[in-house]
Amino acid sequence: MRQIMSRTLTVLLLAAALGTPLRAEETIDSGAYLAARIAEAENDFRAAATWYGKAIMTDAGNPQLLDGAILAEIGIGDLPLAIEAAKLRKGIEGEPSQLAEMALLADEAKREDYAAILAAADAGRDVGQLTNALVSAWAKVGEGKMSEAVEAFDAVTKQKGFEAFGFYHKALALASVGDFEGADEILSGRVAGPIYVMRRGVFAHAQILSQLERNPEALALLDRSFGTAPDPLIDDLRTRLKAGEPIPFDTVTSARDGIAEVLFSISTALNGEADPVYTLLHLRIASYLRPDHSDALLFTADVLEELGQHQLAADTYAAFPPENPAYVTAEIGRAGALKSQGKADAAIEALQALARTNGGIQRVHFALADLLRSEERFDEAEVSYTAAIDLATEAKEQDWVLYFYRGICHEQSKDWAPAEADFRKALELNPNQPQVLNYLGYGLVDRGEKLDEALGMIEKAVAGDPDQGYIIDSLAWAYFKLGRYADALAPMEKASLLEPVDPIVTDHLGDVYWMNDRKLEAQFQWRRALSFQPTDKDKARILRKLDVGLDTVMAEEGTAPAPVKAAENGN
Repeated sequence: MRQIMSRTLTVLLLAAALGTPLRAEETIDSGAYLAARIAEAENDFRAAATWYGKAIMTDAGNPQLLDGAILAEIGIGDLPLAIEAAKLRKGIEGEPSQLAEMALLADEAKREDYAAILAAADAGRDVGQLTNALVSAWAKVGEGKMSEAVEAFDAVTKQKGFEAFGFYHKALALASVGDFEGADEILSGRVAGPIYVMRRGVFAHAQILSQLERNPEALALLDRSFGTAPDPLIDDLRTRLKAGEPIPFDTVTSARDGIAEVLFSISTALNGEADPVYTLLHLRIASYLRPDHSDALLFTADVLEELGQHQLAADTYAAFPPENPAYVTAEIGRAGALKSQGKADAAIEALQALARTNGGIQRVHFALADLLRSEERFDEAEVSYTAAIDLATEAKEQDWVLYFYRGICHEQSKDWAPAEADFRKALELNPNQPQVLNYLGYGLVDRGEKLDEALGMIEKAVAGDPDQGYIIDSLAWAYFKLGRYADALAPMEKASLLEPVDPIVTDHLGDVYWMNDRKLEAQFQWRRALSFQPTDKDKARILRKLDVGLDTVMAEEGTAPAPVKAAENGN
């Protein structure tokens, strides 16, 4: 489908260049236009590009079609084709197109035609107020007019809401021309107080400190900002700093890099505040201007995942070579994108390969274990969780999740003793974790073991997370197992309201009604549970309860209802 769009626009551009008009009787292809709009609404950029290209063939001067084609091509990441469409769009009189101007800006910056950028700005190009100001400042850097550039950055620092952007980019610009002292003055907060910077800004400051022969301060900055948890990129930088190596400043090495950084900075500000497609537009241009911008590529893939474009996300993650420090992060992301496409086996294979080549990184094993667990391959998942646990020199509070998930794998494999041990280890590391308290408490209740302790755990879980239906269900079920059927009513009904289509919760509600002598309501809830797709085993049991009643089913199973206990007002 990509080739169709490429050929379509190529033919159109040749016709335009040769002055060959389309036939007068040709009008817009309404079918192609409708298909393009539907694809655009679904964020299917590949399909939208194809259909917009087909529609353009019959209506070359339609600005709406050209805007759609520009957006689709940028969404795919084909900036050269988007730029050609933007040139056509620019030639149409009438309402200006911000999309076209963004694409044309990308072209000028890629060619380092800073005079064209400044001329377009003077002519009123509108790519957003902040983008306009910062790009123009960087263009002055590109022309070697550093004094004018500094004045332009200073003007941004005086605009309400834009102050941090102005100071950050001024610091990068100063560093890009070797003024590391001036850059440090800004990033250290000595000029205008602390300014908030993202992860990339911390790395830039560390590089600047290293260029000033202040490696110990750079190391301290990394520790303050990121802690000491293993991270390939940070660990590599730490190793080099400890060795006394002068780290080159490569965050921004040219004005073109600076413009890429502008678009990346604005994309981070837009994240969660604007349509993700708009965020993607900035990220794609940043990556076009600087193909080695790892942060922009990773963020692009995240946004594509958010938009449901999992194949495009996987393609973006795949752009990282194994020697890139961000490769591990990218491969974990690629596996997630494959899983989202229904390609779980391919995702598992990718992470297994990563574990073979990067077996010393805990989060690789963690990611593989989580994926195996989601596919109910519990024995294999347990092995990977163990590998992740073994890589820790000592268990820390955040490691509770590793023990918790490994415990689930043991429990699902019907191996309760090690499961209980893992759950208790997780609670040792994080005593108030509602998920663990609930899972262990419910497991003990379901086994009929240590019921008083189990009830205490579940009550503590409810106090910690009082609006989770599955935890409220556990509390009601503990009361049920203890024979406190009247006490079970209120929490069970609340759990049903919180989880209205959960087959287990609905089935449990039926059981509670039955033991409270509300037989018709019990049968109604069991029938509802059947409509919520229970497991085959649960379905057979529910059908049997509808046929002979709960008492008979429990007798057939060799269990008996707990003796009825009086309600205990809040206990």
